[in-house]
Amino acid sequence: MQFSAEAFQEGQVLLIDKPLHWSSFQAVNKIKWLLKKEYGLKKIKVGHAGTLDPLATGLLLICTGKATKTITDLQGQEKEYTGTFTIGATTPSYDLETEVNETFPIDHITEEMIEQTRISFLGTTEQRPPIFSALKKDGKRLYEHARKGEEVEISTRPITISAFELTRIALPEIDFRVACSKGTYIRSLAFDYGQKLKSGGHLTALRRTKIGEYDVVNALSIEEFEEQVLSSKPQ
Repeated sequence: MQFSAEAFQEGQVLLIDKPLHWSSFQAVNKIKWLLKKEYGLKKIKVGHAGTLDPLATGLLLICTGKATKTITDLQGQEKEYTGTFTIGATTPSYDLETEVNETFPIDHITEEMIEQTRISFLGTTEQRPPIFSALKKDGKRLYEHARKGEEVEISTRPITISAFELTRIALPEIDFRVACSKGTYIRSLAFDYGQKLKSGGHLTALRRTKIGEYDVVNALSIEEFEEQVLSSKPQ
């Protein structure tokens, strides 16, 4: 990554490790503000290649200048995530954005059930996106319908999971690593996993680790990026 006004305008793909509770929009705005302020740029294009929910951390690809033309291609790349499902309860948003609305037993769940359920998600399957999502239906975001308590028919769509590993099983928690196609909702995967276990499930931690060949181990935090920008300015 080159730290100069010319390099950012010419176009760069920045690997940013998005902090918890930040929206992807906030991260883009912070980067754009920094570049304009510190390099004296009146105008620069900045955008991200794939949203991360505020409750998720990890790899956010932020494109500047002419690199914004590559956003669509980057969004189509396979993504990898790690995180935690909590079994035995559901929430309307399928994660911690909303409160638990129903609880279920977990005493009947065996290691064999957990393993068979994992296998069932591999390959191409149909997934129903969560009602608390930014997808549009009848001209409105789904989460707008959800917050008004409106019933909405949400169509399933094909997704592909190429790798799905369970890294820790300590019920009610299951830690995982998953590699999946564009458009996969890990929140929906958590909900569906719980259902297949004849229980409930929701997502309680999520971190994006890869997008295509880009890896979060090479990413900078917002603070680290700011430090690099400040130290690169001519004294």
